[in-house]
Amino acid sequence: MTHSAALGAIAVSILAYAPPVALAALGGVLSERAGVINIGLEGMMRFGALFGAWCSLAAGSGPAAPWCGLLAGAAAGAAGGALLGFLAVWARADQIVAGVAINLLALGLVTFLLEWGMGASGGISDPVAMLPSIPLGPLGRLPAVATGAMLVLPAAASLFLRRTPAGLRWRAVGENPRAVAAAGVSVRGLRFAAAVASGALAGLGGALLPLALLGRFEDRMPAGQGFIALAAVVFGKWTPLGALGAAAFFAGAEGLQIELSSGGSLAALVPKGFFLALPYVLTLLVLAGLVGKAVPPAADGVPYDPEGR
Repeated sequence: MTHSAALGAIAVSILAYAPPVALAALGGVLSERAGVINIGLEGMMRFGALFGAWCSLAAGSGPAAPWCGLLAGAAAGAAGGALLGFLAVWARADQIVAGVAINLLALGLVTFLLEWGMGASGGISDPVAMLPSIPLGPLGRLPAVATGAMLVLPAAASLFLRRTPAGLRWRAVGENPRAVAAAGVSVRGLRFAAAVASGALAGLGGALLPLALLGRFEDRMPAGQGFIALAAVVFGKWTPLGALGAAAFFAGAEGLQIELSSGGSLAALVPKGFFLALPYVLTLLVLAGLVGKAVPPAADGVPYDPEGR
């Protein structure tokens, strides 16, 4: 493969593989901007992937099937976000522990639902109806819907947070919740809504894995992409467009490892495990360089007590 073809393949990989991480990272940005840390992005993506594939299969092979799956994936993620919101906002549980609990719940519950509901283990072997894509010849296919959502939603979220009164309140609740409460805004209500929105976006990102990329559900989904989305939130400095750029960077690392491992003398000399670990190694290196430099919202992760001082 020529250098230009390899670069083209990496560019297509970025546009194809970045959307699930970008949408989940956007969910993480929205929740943390409101003061709720969402460690459960991985589990919410897992819920979205399963229910997206499941509902697409149930809807048949018609043109509406993948759209039904997309809505179901977002709804499943929103349910996970509502659980996080209840635990972190209303019950004032430790947000890190609540997020880890959701990840563990998704790990066990999805496996149970696969075996109980479909009599399958390891994934769903039946192919699911996929969203429209654009053929690009030898470079593969571009998932048009997923790429469009990745480009539009972060831009819309950025405008919302910066240019609207509701967005100002959203950001203020993550910086100074008592000032927002003094203005008559429900801090807990807004934080709960942020957790639900975060889960819906993570579920949407998870649903894109079977509906836009693979055409099937595998039990290992999302294979750590929710944790990479968490890294993208920090790398992007808690901004929607920054998280999009970080997701594109990590997707570029994914495309690079695919290109490096697909042929040439380097693939024969270097163990395959190195290429598989490359995106995660780059994620760790980026985070290590950001320690002490990225500053989260002031009230991020701090439970709000309306009776406290």
